[in-house]
Amino acid sequence: MEEKNQFAFCLHCWFCLLLLLVSTVNSSVQAFDYADALSKSLLYFEAQRSGRLPYNQRLSWRDHSGLTDGLEQGVDLVGGYYDAGDHVKFGLPMAFTVTMLSWGAIEYREQIAEAGELEHTMEAIKWGTDYFIKAHTSPNVLWAEVGDGDTDHYCWQRPEDMTTSRQAYKVDEQNPGSDLAGETAAAMAAASIVFRETNPHYSHLLLHHAQELFEFGDKYRGKYDDSVEVVKSYYASVSGYMDELLWAAMWLYKATDNKHYFEYVISNAHCFGGTGWAITEFSWDVKYAGLQVLASKFLVEEKHKDHVDTLQQYKSKAEFYMCSCLSKNNGSSNNVGLTPAGLLYVRQWNNMQYVSTASFLLTIYSDLLHNTNQRLTCNGITVSPEEILGFAKSQIDYILGSNPMNMSYLVGYGSNYPKRVHHRGASMVSYRENKGFIGCTQGYDNWYSNEGPNPNVVVGALVGGPDFEDKFEDRRNNYMQTEACTYNTAPLVAVFAKLLDLQNQNLLVPESNSLMVASI
Repeated sequence: MEEKNQFAFCLHCWFCLLLLLVSTVNSSVQAFDYADALSKSLLYFEAQRSGRLPYNQRLSWRDHSGLTDGLEQGVDLVGGYYDAGDHVKFGLPMAFTVTMLSWGAIEYREQIAEAGELEHTMEAIKWGTDYFIKAHTSPNVLWAEVGDGDTDHYCWQRPEDMTTSRQAYKVDEQNPGSDLAGETAAAMAAASIVFRETNPHYSHLLLHHAQELFEFGDKYRGKYDDSVEVVKSYYASVSGYMDELLWAAMWLYKATDNKHYFEYVISNAHCFGGTGWAITEFSWDVKYAGLQVLASKFLVEEKHKDHVDTLQQYKSKAEFYMCSCLSKNNGSSNNVGLTPAGLLYVRQWNNMQYVSTASFLLTIYSDLLHNTNQRLTCNGITVSPEEILGFAKSQIDYILGSNPMNMSYLVGYGSNYPKRVHHRGASMVSYRENKGFIGCTQGYDNWYSNEGPNPNVVVGALVGGPDFEDKFEDRRNNYMQTEACTYNTAPLVAVFAKLLDLQNQNLLVPESNSLMVASI
């Protein structure tokens, strides 16, 4: 009897030890709900809608706004997206947002559909492209901006109460904007692929606009911020327009299979910097890394064999970017910085935009290598597709809460996320709850300075994020860290869908106290 009790006691101790070990592993290995993150990321675009909201609007604290946009100029510019926490409609970042949403939907359409989010993804894309159709009023005219940052920042109002200037600015033959025209062409060409099967007429319309915009941007060359000077302090085109023209031609080739566009990408590869620029960031301004990844995908196709040398040069620059994110290039200046906890760090203002775009490109490139049975080589070191994807996943998990602050930087995900997002509409009582007019400076007096949480949650917004030491202050006036932008969240949609698919297949396994990607 005593022996049996001792045996039972030992068995009980062993079981307790096992539970303790499991508990310890679970405390250091966080399994994230990528399905929830995916759903929430798409809700964010509803918070940023300008114009007359549709009947199926899910985010209930927003209402119609900007209903007279373009009226002074005699053009209908109602619709589109506010880029961040203010109410200017900036064409360049809006177009990049739509390009990234579309690219993600092209690459991971099945995974997004499996998650039940394809319709919402297409709605988010179409809200942007519907506006671009309006903004492209003739072959050589594209409306670049509605409102201006200076007067907009003077006021703190809900979009529904807006009293600030809604002057619209355009680019045309006399005032060119090749970068804006190129990115808008890329967005519409990419979106045309997304809608090709479900809405062929709309797809064709988008492609028609894309082709006209590319021709306009290529024929009348110039930077859009030289023509629309009010944008210089907000979205200046530092990289110039050559990356956007190559980017647009690449997307038009993917959408049309017309050799003319492919030859443009090849013939201008060197003089436009496509095979010359080794870049460590991918953003609304700098498109080279994305362009280089797209070009790398053409290498495996037989029909491009005559241009292998040029495509290989594109690929080498794409791999420089990958290695820079993985900290495997020679010299610190050739690598993206990392915080102590391992977050990619490019610059202090809205750093998370570079994290989300890097995670996207790393994921895309990992799939390319896996599907073609290739490896990445960084400074003589071989890197597997799984390691690349594992690093991308580490960035996503950091965003969702695996960080020193134990905070989700995706607003509304989990229980601990920024509650004082720098966002006018979210920081004030909802217009649907209280339609009493809130004046220009009244918002600053009564709401901006309020230290309490925002009354409304900007679900799915990816805020600027922590500093280079992983520190974050949740203050409304800390706009470098607490403001969110559409182009921050846009790349995440695809990556969430990819990780969710792997999770559903049980291909995410614990390893060395962190979730890694199993061999795929």
